[in-house]
Amino acid sequence: MRPLRRLTAVAAAIDRPNVDTDFIIPKQFLISIEHQGFGRNLFHDARYLEDGRENPEFFLNQGPNRQAQILVARENFGCGSSREHAAWALDDFGFRVILAPSFGDIFRNNAMNCGLAPIVLPAGDIDRLIRAIAAKAGLELTVDLEAKRIDGPGDLAWSFDYDEERRQRLMNGWDAIDLTLKHEAAIADYERSHNAPWQAVLPD
Repeated sequence: MRPLRRLTAVAAAIDRPNVDTDFIIPKQFLISIEHQGFGRNLFHDARYLEDGRENPEFFLNQGPNRQAQILVARENFGCGSSREHAAWALDDFGFRVILAPSFGDIFRNNAMNCGLAPIVLPAGDIDRLIRAIAAKAGLELTVDLEAKRIDGPGDLAWSFDYDEERRQRLMNGWDAIDLTLKHEAAIADYERSHNAPWQAVLPD
């Protein structure tokens, strides 16, 4: 998992509440358990026209939004089914941070497990951010997980809270396997002591 400590990048906004995981990655594209290759179908049904061409009205098809790594969303982002592919699609497109007033619980966990940082900001602050992005294409934000701070141009600045264990995992790029291996010596000691009584009777 890629570490994420401090990111300065273009922010793009999806200005609709209750974006569910089927909208993020429709069910017909859930054909692989690999993490790669889903980004091209992110938000497919709104991003493309019926003939397969890009929808010029959709935000990801507009100018600097194509390189956005920070997504600003409305409340309850990632609600719906538990598909991990929704987080994989956002990650594969290039997003690293999602800012919203609230997230679907399962989506939030899936996002953090693949190195995305879902960060909660009050709805009023999200309103302000969406207006700023609409007024200036290519607006950049700096998200600093170490300082737990977000900064943008002018007076755009916020602090945020984050679960400390999750924050450390994101900053260090630790997935569940990495966390387990941090206890490798203790696991080996347990295995040796657990197997010791049987070693005398087991064949070589």
